[in-house]
Amino acid sequence: MGQPMKQSMKQPRRAPTGRPGSRPGDPRQRTRSRAAAPAAAVSEPRRSRFTGRMMVLVLVLSVLTISYASSLKAYFQQHSQIQQLRSQIASSESDIGRLQSEKAQWQDPAYVREQARARFGYLMPGQTSYVVIGQDGKPLAAQSTLSDPRTSTTSTPTAWWTTEWKSVELAGDPPVTKQKQKPLKYLGGRTR
Repeated sequence: MGQPMKQSMKQPRRAPTGRPGSRPGDPRQRTRSRAAAPAAAVSEPRRSRFTGRMMVLVLVLSVLTISYASSLKAYFQQHSQIQQLRSQIASSESDIGRLQSEKAQWQDPAYVREQARARFGYLMPGQTSYVVIGQDGKPLAAQSTLSDPRTSTTSTPTAWWTTEWKSVELAGDPPVTKQKQKPLKYLGGRTR
């Protein structure tokens, strides 16, 4: 046993000072406790809860919020644009279907003959065309439906002599009109 024996004397423990790792009787601790006693009597101003770490945290959160807000705005704009494009695609597909059915109709010779008669007035050999001309001298358009004679207004015809007699009475007794103002002699409405 080449090691010297340690004495097993234990030193009595002192009361903890409140700081871990501090030694009892440390000169720094003593000076602080002496200086703290008069300052406690004068009440120290409280430190702000808004520290430098808090400012950095708020700054980082605001930058993240702004970047996410712009991303969300772009997302919603793209979403609305996608919806518009989908509606355009749906309307284009319906137009394509309608045009394909019309193309199939034009492949039928009977439909072509019917359109030639209706649009251009073409006739088959041996047919006779009748055109109804209106009061203005232009041909009247064909009506697809007839009007109901019960709903049309009928007026009672008057004899020609009744209309002539009213004209004679009107010439003998003209209606009373307001008297006209005398014309102005000078422009601007002034008279001299």
